[in-house]
Amino acid sequence: MTYKIALIPGDGIGREVLPEGVRALEKLAQRYDFSMTFEEFPYSCAYYRDNGVMMPADGIERLKAFDAIFLGAVGDPQVPDHVSLWGLLIPLRRDLQQYVNLRPVKLLPGISSPLAGRGPEDIDFVVIRENNEGEYSQVGGRMFAGTEMELAVQETIFTKKGVDRVMRFAFELARSRTARHLTSATKSNGIIHTMPFWDERFRDLAARYPEVKADQFHIDILSAHFVQHPDWFDVVVASNLFGDILSDLGPAIAGSVGIAASANLNPEKAFPSMFEPVHGSAPDIAGKGIANPIGTLWSAQLMLDFLGEKEAAAGLMQAIEAVTGARILTRDLGGLASTRAFTDAVIERLT
Repeated sequence: MTYKIALIPGDGIGREVLPEGVRALEKLAQRYDFSMTFEEFPYSCAYYRDNGVMMPADGIERLKAFDAIFLGAVGDPQVPDHVSLWGLLIPLRRDLQQYVNLRPVKLLPGISSPLAGRGPEDIDFVVIRENNEGEYSQVGGRMFAGTEMELAVQETIFTKKGVDRVMRFAFELARSRTARHLTSATKSNGIIHTMPFWDERFRDLAARYPEVKADQFHIDILSAHFVQHPDWFDVVVASNLFGDILSDLGPAIAGSVGIAASANLNPEKAFPSMFEPVHGSAPDIAGKGIANPIGTLWSAQLMLDFLGEKEAAAGLMQAIEAVTGARILTRDLGGLASTRAFTDAVIERLT
């Protein structure tokens, strides 16, 4: 089997960690008897500075021919974050119907959690974030700029189709896991229309999955429970904004945002899905060769699993855990390994 992979290194450390992921993928392809072809696209803040847009007008259309997209990071201090996000990542997620954002949270062997007394058996869950609508809508605007009457309006959009499909994915995932437990993040005591609607859809779908334990928490106490009781959670489903926040908090309690992986999925595979580390472009350490590649390697693992290369995906995860278990760690985790040295250690364990 041959897979066509579109590469978007992006900005900052994205240009350092993505090649490490490609190296691991090439080694895995040799070992597990599949092949990958890669084509790189320059979509980035650097492209914006040269062209006034984050990608060309046909940028998304060109990506539709690929089996998956592997992205490094997007962001530059010279380009406002809302420009880079709305010029690249959000259009990709929406136009390619990547409505599920899957972010695993797991304390890997050899990594210390900032939570006292917690070990790998305590932190192992998945955050499922609705990725196409919710709080990140384009509905709204600003009026009377520069006057005392200046105002800004931002609308939250929940549709039955959008909410049901991400919740159904979360229930199916929970049903496939040992704990069979799904938690919904809500704020229906304060947000009067959209979150009660979210709760109603969750209750309706929960009735169709009696084998899954379903519960819900308001987002404020849920955030506290992530810190105090991470062992309570198995799969967590949340709206776009709540999921965004929780899926950064999760890796933080598991040691570092540098390990955070994500998959932007079109489960039906009508369009390519996109796989990316969560850490961002980190301009403060870009070019130093010290960025943590775990988020990228783990994202590669998620990509292999989604493409159906289950054995290769399992092998890569085992190698990552073997390296962290041997206390070969990058600086954000208290070690001294460079970006390349960590990946070398992973690839060595793949042979």
